Amino acid sequence: MWSLPLLRHTDVPPRVTENFILSGYRFPNYSLRQCLASAFRPTNETGNFWTHFLPIFIFAFHFQEVFGWEGVPAPSDPFFYPYWNYLLGVCCLLLASSLAHLLNSMSLIIREICFFVDYGTISSYTVGSSLAYYYYIHPRAGLPPLGGGFGAQNESRPGLKGEVEEESSSSLTSSAWFWLPEFKVFFDSFYIPSSCLVAIICVLACCNTRQRWRTYRYAIRTLVFLLPFFISSTPIFYRLLSPCPYPSDSSSSAAADTTAHYFYRHCFWLVVSALFNISKVPERLCPGVFDIWGHSHQWFHCCTFLSILDELHMIKAEVRALVLHPTLVLPPAVPTPLPGPALLTTYGVMVVLQVCIASVIAWFSWGASLTYTQEQKQLKQH
Repeated sequence: MWSLPLLRHTDVPPRVTENFILSGYRFPNYSLRQCLASAFRPTNETGNFWTHFLPIFIFAFHFQEVFGWEGVPAPSDPFFYPYWNYLLGVCCLLLASSLAHLLNSMSLIIREICFFVDYGTISSYTVGSSLAYYYYIHPRAGLPPLGGGFGAQNESRPGLKGEVEEESSSSLTSSAWFWLPEFKVFFDSFYIPSSCLVAIICVLACCNTRQRWRTYRYAIRTLVFLLPFFISSTPIFYRLLSPCPYPSDSSSSAAADTTAHYFYRHCFWLVVSALFNISKVPERLCPGVFDIWGHSHQWFHCCTFLSILDELHMIKAEVRALVLHPTLVLPPAVPTPLPGPALLTTYGVMVVLQVCIASVIAWFSWGASLTYTQEQKQLKQH
């Protein structure tokens, strides 16, 4: 199992090679057991596996901190449905990415399927983010109606209620946070559907780069995901561009600054990861030196995870604001809050999206099997 030799780029099919990576390749006829064992062997995919597998546990640790806060609802409360969907999106992305890099040497066909699934989970993650943004950062996001759940808990806490009322009264005398009517239709009716539609388009485009446009495939895959970023981040852009209605020394203003801080860091890491993915630095500068450790895709993985971690901190800041400072995201100047999350509008959306993405993956996988079946038979005789 461990004695299988690692190969140079000239000894494997061109379909398997990566730009400026000259060695450390596995021949695409490994068994499942050999692929799993290669996670503990220095191949040019080992770092790609671990840089997205280990972050699953780091993310889960930071994710569960919310449930230990005082005053938050139970984890099973509908308020947390978007939060759980966000967890599913992130963990599926990290797991699919790490397994795609680990298992892609089983065959040329499985290699294509692995990365089709990888692109699909990236798109699912963007919709999971959109659901969290919609229910926690939407201009009309707010506490569910009082009388049940954690809204009643907050109402029964006199200190918190007084704090909220104090901030509400101060906000009335400050600059108004206007609810722009022209955005109401988009936020209420088109935000989630457009996020889902763009996610499906991204899967189609990325899967297509494995069959055509291969010269510019890294740039296309990177740029194509800018669209879901801009769509899903619309509530944040709205928040950042709207004047804050609270005094600069209030706790609500400080919480708003925290959200902006994490969002800017989230964007920074996304830009850095895009630069690594497109430029192929450092291996472009020293081909063969970074074949095993330190090549651009490993740095791309690290930066994308850091961006996700800052996004998680931003969402947690919004959850805390909703629980402890409801007027932060629901000033008195806006209409009634959104209906609370429901199974159909959270998990239901993700299920329908998964069916659509699975159909796209199945279509491209069928095409890949037609393309590579004969070549794979020849490789098995290698």
